[in-house]
Amino acid sequence: MATVDLQPDVPHAARIWNYWMGGTDNFPADRAAGDGVAQVYPEIVLMARQSRRFLIRAVRYLAAEAGIRQFLDIGTGLPTMQNTHEVAQEVAPESRVVYVDNDPLVLLHARDLMGHVARDGRTVHVDADYHDPERILAEAREVLDFAEPVGVMFMGVLGYEPDLTVVASIVDRVMDATPSGSHLVLWDGTDTTPAVVAGAERLARSGGVPYILRSPDSIGSLFHGLELVEPGLVQLPEWRPDGDAEWLDAYGAVARKP
Repeated sequence: MATVDLQPDVPHAARIWNYWMGGTDNFPADRAAGDGVAQVYPEIVLMARQSRRFLIRAVRYLAAEAGIRQFLDIGTGLPTMQNTHEVAQEVAPESRVVYVDNDPLVLLHARDLMGHVARDGRTVHVDADYHDPERILAEAREVLDFAEPVGVMFMGVLGYEPDLTVVASIVDRVMDATPSGSHLVLWDGTDTTPAVVAGAERLARSGGVPYILRSPDSIGSLFHGLELVEPGLVQLPEWRPDGDAEWLDAYGAVARKP
């Protein structure tokens, strides 16, 4: 891979999220931008950490209860702790995981931090943009068997595309390529309080990439044609909770392809 310009003085979305999650792969500019958002929307740190707890519960459900052994995690972000492959392979060591991201920094960190598992052929990283589902599917087919169910994941990333129609077409194209029994795991931030909207505006003003917050109904529309797993589309802490279910401007669900 070519040398990556880290640009430590420019806030970077993946590093800001890493900071909110308690990670160490971030710079002062990222922390300053993250703190700026937190000043107007303190719950952003809770959202970041609850999103990882949702991922853990959802992947564990897919591996332990739904019998999924293949995962396609699109827009994975910087590795932190209890990543998709770790959760899935703890339940079923034979699970195969394809991570997808088009951020050179993310790919650099991922290959550095998780290179030892990538070499076993069960965990790989693909350099692709989610606007190019055909490329994602072609690369994923090198590792995953699309004749068998796949767990497709879009975890808090679809707000980088402002057009909901485009978002729906991306999700549909990927899910159309999977067989019956596959599952979609998806969550995103919602515009449900003025504070979270102000936080998104502050992030954009600080130099971060603008992120589109949508209504829960808009997020729910992305599951059309699929069977929602109980409890359906809910705030992240309410999906099969493992602790207190605080209010959160983020909704997600797991759904099965019939």
